Amino acid sequence: MSPMPARDDVGTHRGLPFRALAPNAITALALCFGLTGVRFAVSASGEGPMLHWEYALGCIILAGVLDGMDGRIARLLKAQSRFGAELDSLSDNIAFGVAPALILFLWSLQYAPKFGWIAALALAVCCALRLARFNANIDADEQPHKSAGFLTGVPAPAGAGLAFIPVYAWLVTGNDVFRDWVIVLPWTLFIALLMISNLATYSWSSLRLRRSYRLFALAGVGLLGAALVTNPWLTLFVICALYLALIPFSIASYSRVKRRRAGAA
Repeated sequence: MSPMPARDDVGTHRGLPFRALAPNAITALALCFGLTGVRFAVSASGEGPMLHWEYALGCIILAGVLDGMDGRIARLLKAQSRFGAELDSLSDNIAFGVAPALILFLWSLQYAPKFGWIAALALAVCCALRLARFNANIDADEQPHKSAGFLTGVPAPAGAGLAFIPVYAWLVTGNDVFRDWVIVLPWTLFIALLMISNLATYSWSSLRLRRSYRLFALAGVGLLGAALVTNPWLTLFVICALYLALIPFSIASYSRVKRRRAGAA
């Protein structure tokens, strides 16, 4: 009689379950959308139609939507894995660091003397540093921001969205002043610094909704979806502006949490 196969061999012959493949496939799709955004930006940077800039931004936004789905689907299917976490970080670095940096460079920063490419590099490098810090601390016992339900710095997808604020304004108004590198370069550096900052920013787990506000929240989500369909760039501009306006409140909220913990200790 032949010996029974080892347990690992049995698992190998059974193959990878589909539930483990699905979230990783979504992550890979987000990566593809990020790189496709660069492709449209390259087409538009010559004599391509203005619509290609909209396609480029749309690809990054779709990558952000997919990035928000993959982790939740992995938890729903109980398919979390170290491989999935590493793939997610690599995808985020390309879709929300490298791709937005190249799009902004082709759209505006290439016209800046000497320092345009440096600003684009800063956005990509700071995104990579933020993700590396997140991965390094993922198993750390002491994470004050995370334990209180906050994030450290601006997350990569939000950073990409904020970096595009001048592009949103240009698409809404058609005014080329928003495309001037004098505005875009310092703005890009500012967002890059926000991503690697130690500021406490809101996460989904830090937000609480009263039961009496549920219907209003659902109505708001529906209206937001309609606004994104009818006037996406103005809506995204307003969303990003509100996110920036909430950062001082998130810092104040975390300070209150720290004081309560210190008092309890």
